[in-house]
Amino acid sequence: MARQAQADGIRAICATPHIRADHAVIPADLPAARARLASALQRAGCSTAVLPGGEVAAARLDALDDRDLRSLTLGGSGRWILLEPDPGPLDARLQDAVAALERRGFRALVAHPERHAGPDLVEQLRRAIGAGALVQATAAYFTDEPTSAAMLDLARAGVVHVLGSDAHSSRAGRPVALAAGLAALATVPPVAGWLDWVAEHAPEAIVRGEDVTPPY
Repeated sequence: MARQAQADGIRAICATPHIRADHAVIPADLPAARARLASALQRAGCSTAVLPGGEVAAARLDALDDRDLRSLTLGGSGRWILLEPDPGPLDARLQDAVAALERRGFRALVAHPERHAGPDLVEQLRRAIGAGALVQATAAYFTDEPTSAAMLDLARAGVVHVLGSDAHSSRAGRPVALAAGLAALATVPPVAGWLDWVAEHAPEAIVRGEDVTPPY
């Protein structure tokens, strides 16, 4: 997967294991696992850096203390949490989760909105953005024919800020790749005028733990 990322021009990738009830991931185990992976990548001559992170289910927030949440922040910066909304259309539960993270000193990057289609999807995303969240969409869905039109509509609505691969394997499913998705966004205002921000500036600020204000 790291070689796929390197071939696509990705310099660094956050490893985001699922933190939810149906996955037996223990946050305290992750630093050692990342260290082993980093050593393996170095031995293999792969230059893609693997950074800390986690994809935290909204339903798990109350079960995690602040130390665990800090260890799961993107880039290990202590600020941004990749937030997996509850199943189904987005609703007040997302807004509650964004607010809960804010009260604890974190900010939310909402994962894969394409999985939560509903008649007020854009409105719900705009409410979350207004409360300080950003939105990460899955790159492959911008180029896959069955989903591309709907995803480009989200981009036109200004509710897509960064892309993720949502890849789980190098052998099946989505690859670790962003370039094709970014190329698709280059055709869509308002994002087209801010591709460098989407591809580099916003992700870099997120992993550094900086405040990020969408330019559109």
